Order: sequence, then C-alpha cells, then structure tokens
Amino acid sequence: MKLQPVSHLRGEVTVPGDKSISHRSVMFGSIAKGTTEIHNFLKGADCLSTISCFRHMGIEIETGDTAVTVHGKGLRGLKAPDCILDCGNSGTTTRLISGILAPQNFDVTLTGDESIQKRPMGRIIEPLSMMGAQIESIRKNNCAPLKICGKPLAGIHYTSKVASAQVKSAILLAGLYADGETRVTEPQLSRNHTELMLRFFGADVRTENTTAIISPAQELYGNKIQVPGDISSAVYFVAAGLLLPNSEILIKNVGINPTRAGLLTVCKNMGANITLLNETRDSSEPTADLLVRSSSLKGTVIEGAVIPAMIDELPTVALMACFAEGTTVIKDASELKVKESNRIAIMAENLKAMGADVTETEDGMIIRGGRPLHGAVIDSHKDHRIAMTFAVAALAAEGETEILDADCVNISYPAFYEDLGRLCR
Repeated sequence: MKLQPVSHLRGEVTVPGDKSISHRSVMFGSIAKGTTEIHNFLKGADCLSTISCFRHMGIEIETGDTAVTVHGKGLRGLKAPDCILDCGNSGTTTRLISGILAPQNFDVTLTGDESIQKRPMGRIIEPLSMMGAQIESIRKNNCAPLKICGKPLAGIHYTSKVASAQVKSAILLAGLYADGETRVTEPQLSRNHTELMLRFFGADVRTENTTAIISPAQELYGNKIQVPGDISSAVYFVAAGLLLPNSEILIKNVGINPTRAGLLTVCKNMGANITLLNETRDSSEPTADLLVRSSSLKGTVIEGAVIPAMIDELPTVALMACFAEGTTVIKDASELKVKESNRIAIMAENLKAMGADVTETEDGMIIRGGRPLHGAVIDSHKDHRIAMTFAVAALAAEGETEILDADCVNISYPAFYEDLGRLCR
C-alpha cells in the first residue's frame, strides 16, 4: 500500500470493539450457563479464531449483524474437538484457552500461524503445570503447538515474572476449576478485564494490590456484554490528530479502563490536547469520547507501572516522540520483543528509514525528536500494529510511503484504512 502526506485530519470515528474484551466475552460466555449476548464485538481475525475454537468444542455461536450470541453450556459443557484447535495469530486465544482446557476431561492440541509458533508459551506452561496440568510444547521449545491433557487442578499462589494479563488470565481461568483458592501476584498491575468480566459472570474474584484471587466456581451465568471501543485501535487516530496541524478528531466510545489507559497519562505528560467527553460505565468497563486536537508535544520518560497499561500503544507513542521537542526514553518494555514481532527492533528500523533519530535499547528506545520524517518503504513484518502506526507516519511525513503486507491490519481493525481515509477528506 502506498500513502501520501495530508495537510490535516478532521471528523469523528468509532473504532472497533476492544480486542481483549471481545476474546474474553466469547470464552467466558462459552463456559457459562445460558446465553451471552455481545454487542460491538470485534470481528477481526484474532477474535474469529476464538469463536472457531469454541465452535469446535460444541458451542453454538451466532455472529449476527448487531450482536454475537453465545449459547453457553456451563463450566463442564465443552466437548473434545475432532481436530487440532487453530488459534491463528492470536496469543490471547492460545494462552487463555490453555487455562480453560487444562482441567477438562479430554485432551486437545493447540496450534497457530508461523508467528504464534514462535511466541513464548513457557510463561503459561510453568504455572499451569504447578497446578497439576499436563501441558507440553510438542517441539520442546516452549512454543506452540501445545498438547494439553485434561487433569484435575489444585489452587496455587503464583508470583509472575512479567506483568501479563494473558498469563494472569490463564491461571485465573484454570482456578475456576481448581481445588482451593488460586492467587496470581504480578510485578505491576496488568489489564484487569478478566477479573471484571469474571465477576460480572458470577465468579468470586477479588484483588489485593497486584494480586488477583479467585475461588473455585460451581457455575458462571450468561450475560449481556457491551464491548467498548479499543483504545489500542484509537491510538492511531490520537497520534494522527496530535501530529497533523489544524486537526480535530472525535473518537467515540473508547474504553478507558485505568489498567489500559496508560496512553492518556503519557499523552498528558507530553502536552497533548485531549479532552474526555461523555464518560460512562457499562458492563463494568468505563468509556469516554476522546476529543483530540493538534498539539506541540514534548519529550518524556515512559517507564515502570505505566508500561503494562499501554504495551500495545507503545509503537505509536514512539512515532509521536519523533515529532516531540526533546528526547523521549521508553524503558521497562522488553515485553515488546515477544509480541507479533520484535516491536522494539522493527520500530527502530522503520523509524530510522524515515529519518528519525532513534536508538534501540535492551528494553525500549531513545528517541530524539524534531527531525522531519520522509517517506520510505516500510516492512510491517505482518504485524498489524506496525502497519497502522506507519500509516499514520506516512500522513505526517514528506513524500510517498509504501507499507508492505499492509493487509495485516485485518487481525484487529479490518476497516482501518477506510476510516483513516474518511478523516483526510
């Protein structure tokens, strides 16, 4: 895909439903008793992989125009699939479903695409095995494909080495079935969608500082879910509105859960002009409209507890830093290396290709702002967040930019280019 710079962006946009919440709504609805109705579900490739996996385990799921309806069969209602479960490109599917499958009374094999087969699964294999699960990496490399043989589980107190909602969620989901209480302590608090939604479905979940605690459940019960707009999809329009002169964009109904809204904290520290309007709370998740106006940004240091609350937005924030006055330092972000791609290396490589002054570090980047960007050929490495970040970069750079494998945005935001194009008119 080839893109040209534009002078400004104006208008309003409604971003797709939150990917993390969409995944969980199907998973939890499938193991709940009764019907779960999901509105604003993200019909991207990753979430469709989750639907496919549960359909193969006997769950009827209807994907209508206005809602996805899951006909749950209860905690013990899944049946053995007649095939290998393909999680596609979805790390969320792979890791969370492992926690659900570990205590079942059947065996299953999980696999995924080339990217998933390189992503680290030892981080869930270890705690689930401590609970009594029989789960192994078929190739003995701590990656998918995974063979899971259902076994009775016991509750544990696990101290996680990483602040990862996927690790925490896999353990908590296994804990629904375990004998005794299960606790997960993180170094910093990761996104808490699992805790909020499990409680919404009737589970006994509580938190103490950075520890999440779950008791075994007799049953979960179907519910109605309104999925908020995904802040990880909104970030591209936030960046575009801030960076391009004479721009004003209203982004409707964005989830602003504090464990996900680190972007707003960092934007404020950089001097961004963002106003929150129409703040509400639905299905336990807070939302707001974001009014974004062109801003003169300044460099900042991004580190520590804010990192887990904006891990998927960091590539786009790195782009914003290129236009800021002064130096921006991103650190404590080594988790970026094990996403769909090594996002530290790829962001540094592509930003340098466009003329930015970027130094890659072991756990982040140092970005010296103020140098104008120019068009270049950008290798997305089939990573949706890289492709969308550089689509925004292309609008603010001089000359033409070409993005390779640009259609990878279908993983999380199939209509991204159309929505971005409408704001350019």
